[in-house]
Amino acid sequence: MIYRVTSFIVVLLGILLALSCENDHTLEFKRYYSIGAEVYQTHCQNCHGTNGQGLLALVPPLNDSTYLKNNKASLACYVRSGLKDTIVVNGKNFEDVMPPNDIAPMQIAQVLTYVGNSFGNKIGTITEEQVTANLAACK
Repeated sequence: MIYRVTSFIVVLLGILLALSCENDHTLEFKRYYSIGAEVYQTHCQNCHGTNGQGLLALVPPLNDSTYLKNNKASLACYVRSGLKDTIVVNGKNFEDVMPPNDIAPMQIAQVLTYVGNSFGNKIGTITEEQVTANLAACK
């Protein structure tokens, strides 16, 4: 009888331990996301807003996952080098200049992970390796 109870407790603890552990991908996402929130507050929030809503016709909103998904490879270039082109978000033209940010590729990856998974967006983790490759391809 005591063997059965002990076995049951061991199995139950094993199941609970397995359920409470997070895989490396989930942990990486959480690290990128949480640090990205801080980078966003420091470098982006002043123009794009607390909730990514943008600023009238001057600054585009970040809560349009279609634009972010369709331009995912260019986002790192926009953050690093700024943006001077007209873009269309939610059917509206935005022509104001986005200033460049001299931040490291890791910070760009973190802020893009945060933006890409906040404000209704769900585009997953954007890694430092992806950002480095995208920056190398900037025009």
